[in-house]
Amino acid sequence: MTVQRLRVRFAPSPTGYLHIGGARTALFNYLLARKCGGHFVLRIEDTDRGRHVEEAIDKICRDLRWLGIAWDEGPDVGGPYGPYRQSERPDLYRAAARKLVEGGRAYYAFDTPEELEALRARAVAAKRTFKYPRPEHPPTEAEAEKARRDGRPVVVRFMMPDRDMVVDDRILGRVTFRRDELEDFIIVKSDGGPTFHLANVVDDEAMKIDLVLRGQEHLMNTSKHLALQEALGYPHPAYGHLPLIFNMQGKKLSKRDGDVDVHAFRAAGYLPEVMVNFIALLGWSPGKDREKMTLAEMIELFSLEDVSRGNAKFDRDKLVAFNTQAVAEAAKSPTGMERLLRGFKDYLSCNDTPLARADDETLRVLLNANRGFRTFRDIDVKSRFLFVPDDAVEYDPPTVQKVLAKGGGEGYAMLIELRPRLAAQEDWSAGALEVLLTSIAQGKGVGLGKVAQPLRVAVTGSSISPSVFETLSLLGRQRTLARIDHCLASRP
Repeated sequence: MTVQRLRVRFAPSPTGYLHIGGARTALFNYLLARKCGGHFVLRIEDTDRGRHVEEAIDKICRDLRWLGIAWDEGPDVGGPYGPYRQSERPDLYRAAARKLVEGGRAYYAFDTPEELEALRARAVAAKRTFKYPRPEHPPTEAEAEKARRDGRPVVVRFMMPDRDMVVDDRILGRVTFRRDELEDFIIVKSDGGPTFHLANVVDDEAMKIDLVLRGQEHLMNTSKHLALQEALGYPHPAYGHLPLIFNMQGKKLSKRDGDVDVHAFRAAGYLPEVMVNFIALLGWSPGKDREKMTLAEMIELFSLEDVSRGNAKFDRDKLVAFNTQAVAEAAKSPTGMERLLRGFKDYLSCNDTPLARADDETLRVLLNANRGFRTFRDIDVKSRFLFVPDDAVEYDPPTVQKVLAKGGGEGYAMLIELRPRLAAQEDWSAGALEVLLTSIAQGKGVGLGKVAQPLRVAVTGSSISPSVFETLSLLGRQRTLARIDHCLASRP
């Protein structure tokens, strides 16, 4: 492998949104290609038609672009080794399978599912690991054709070498698979389509991939792919297998742990630069306890030698902390605030929320009013009350009981007393409202909360909103008064 011509690829199967593990694989390949001045290829492995979801291709591409990961060759940009969808390359796979069968390195098999299950049952009864029994005399083409006419499922199996297979892994080091662990595997399915193994190997050769960097769950597959490459006369690319991603309890990350797709975090209101920074640290560290990096800095610092062999931990609390700090830093400058505005609008584009109707100026006000937020969803949840009709505000019963009805209706009484004072207030800015409500609290000898909280509940329906002064200012005088009236009219 030469650095000057390094070609790497990310080859997802389009079954849904981009998984965090897939995003990390794409990112590490991208970083390596950019650092070495090489080429990053996006290839869609869509030969499994049973699980294929056509719209998932666009979803994966959108998720990658959101993270800032661009490809040099792919289904949408073309390239010298296309097409870049496996479903459009069947002739290559058929030719490779034919070569293997004619060369005696693969053979037809036509066991029914029931026959295979019986073989497995016998292996279990004999307390041995099941391995497909290679026939002493492989079926001929004529026998395979007859089996097809008889309605039997005809596949092609690759004949694994009768020896140990060794993977010299760029991350894990030398890994040996004993020959008793290996068995003849299917390379052409009964429908005539290639399996993952055959298509993967053929395309890596055809697209001149120098380094295959993928998840550790593919390590066993690599022994098969090395054997296929040898049988087809292909050179071996280098291989590197990334550590598994676990949850904080040490179990493999799954949907049971919550969001595991990139789009889910986008829709939850995380910044893409924070997300890609966090993903980069799942199994890689540039050293010196450095964690916060831009994509450009990651490209400069990335090295396979710094990728861990140990399993990575997906720490959601750390991700939230990363994002909270990033938005706080951005909020310190006009440029940063514009960045947050773009991020907020992107969040709104991914969600069904009334805030999507707000103009840029309103969104800027909400960003300022919610300083200290963790994700854009926090602002959304706290601010939706602004876009509800005044007479349609719904009141949270426990909050009403705690803030308004408690003590014989002290909160309601406060609202009755506040209404004429607010109706007479000319300056409706947040600052002026703060002065007014503070003076009322001081005059009554009570804490500001005794004044502010009943107002907050009256105008929002809950105890969650931006500061009450910003809340009233955003609503305006008439809407504030209308909501106080609605609240008082809704008393049980």
